[in-house]
Amino acid sequence: MMTDVVEQNGGPAQPDPAPVPAKGDVSEAGPPGESGDPADARTGTVEPNAAARIVQIRERIDEIDHALITLWQERAALSREVGATRMASGGTRLVLSRERDILERFRLALGADGTQLALLLLRAGRGPL
Repeated sequence: MMTDVVEQNGGPAQPDPAPVPAKGDVSEAGPPGESGDPADARTGTVEPNAAARIVQIRERIDEIDHALITLWQERAALSREVGATRMASGGTRLVLSRERDILERFRLALGADGTQLALLLLRAGRGPL
């Protein structure tokens, strides 16, 4: 059985707003370092080498996120084109065997999270059922 993933509030996912610490509250910055200074709020550590590595890793994560977003958008556009071409030629709106193959491919590669990801990809390309 295939179902679409929906936010509990029924709307699109919205990021949680960042909490605003009370005046003088440094608990959000992390545990104090050896010098008594709070950890860097951006990296969560006062150790310079670790902080530099975290920044470097996050830069790569940001690059990957950009690539994923670009690929997501391209995939959705191509999927919509396939559907429009199929329907314009008298075909069906969906090919369920194709969707099952995609779901299975993602499940085998990524487990249960892969199934959820595949459902989101399919919905992005064809819309909700």
